[in-house]
Amino acid sequence: MRNIRASLHSKIHNWIDSFGFRLNASQVDRKSNVTTNHYFFETFNFFEKQRKDHPEKSQFLCFDPYGEKMKVKSLLDLQTAFFDNISQLK
Repeated sequence: MRNIRASLHSKIHNWIDSFGFRLNASQVDRKSNVTTNHYFFETFNFFEKQRKDHPEKSQFLCFDPYGEKMKVKSLLDLQTAFFDNISQLK
């Protein structure tokens, strides 16, 4: 399971780097060693929560075009939400 999560983390970061997402904010909870990163591109936002000592266990959260929270379990989930959001722009 660790290999799947590690590859998900690397796939998402490779995709957002190639697409041009920007890091909007980063917040660190020093007690639990959890970093929350907020990324955005145009009107699309998503969040990443990762523990300092276990980046392969990162959790991703984004929003669908209707504003509902959606846990990202694969790169395809994130891409679908992103392209649905971008397609709503006129």
